[in-house]
Amino acid sequence: MPRLDVQLNRLHLQNPILVASGTFGYAREMVAYADFSRLGGIIPKTVTPLPRPGNPPPRTVETTSGLLNSIGLDNDGLDAFIAKHLQGLLGLGTAIIANIAGKNTAEFVEMARKLNSFSGLAALELNISCPNVSGGVDYGTNPKMAAEVVAAVRNACDLPVIAKLTPNVTSVVEIAQAASEAGADALSLVNTFQGLAVNWRKRQPVLGNGIGGLSGPAIKPLALRIVWQVAQAVKTPIIGIGGIQSIDDVMEFLVCGASAVQIGTANFYNPTLATKLIDELDTMLEQEGCESVTDLIGTLQPSTVAKMAAAARCGTSH
Repeated sequence: MPRLDVQLNRLHLQNPILVASGTFGYAREMVAYADFSRLGGIIPKTVTPLPRPGNPPPRTVETTSGLLNSIGLDNDGLDAFIAKHLQGLLGLGTAIIANIAGKNTAEFVEMARKLNSFSGLAALELNISCPNVSGGVDYGTNPKMAAEVVAAVRNACDLPVIAKLTPNVTSVVEIAQAASEAGADALSLVNTFQGLAVNWRKRQPVLGNGIGGLSGPAIKPLALRIVWQVAQAVKTPIIGIGGIQSIDDVMEFLVCGASAVQIGTANFYNPTLATKLIDELDTMLEQEGCESVTDLIGTLQPSTVAKMAAAARCGTSH
């Protein structure tokens, strides 16, 4: 049978199918729908140093082929996460990757140091990209700041470090290169795209906070483009995120250069999907004659039309 395990620098996963932060709660909510021990990993909702009430409601609205949300990192804070949730998560039999967010580098470092003391935690995912809050997420829009926080967290703990990046910048590639050079073990690409839903009759935004983050199938082509572009520019492993709802979606992210994927919005309407995809990935690899999932990663080839266009630009067309 094909090997499904993947190595993301210091992070080893039993398979490339993870569930994304903010879409799977603290896992106990999904106990009726998933065999946690089979998943490649679970990323609980983002935790901050102190409790956050989140943004005013309404916080979510469905759009065409997507979901617009403005939760605002609602959580009970790091101490409550450690006291109420962490040990339960660590007993689920799969990789647990804590997702953390801070207002500044010092807060990220403090959280990393606290979590570093818990045996069994697989990695840290740095949320420097949430579009619905102000503060530390600014690190995801500036290459120098992104490098600073990644390097500081890496130096403060022994855990593998994943940088979750935003698409809401001119060039994600520049941010990815900075995070990679600073020592990120992997890059999560991408967080949500900023969007706006409007009730024109009331002349008001639908979401209580106005602008929200768009996820779901609508963003998949954009996410695939970013994964492919970043994969051409860095050697750091990539975790693809954005509108995945079928095994074909998974395969598309893999061939574009992702070493793993996160299932996000689909968990809300199909909570059994992640487990199902693991079985389907195994079958698909067998059908493709692959000995390992790594045989597929980054195998996308330019189309014949693209090659002809490139040749013409270089003056080598016949």
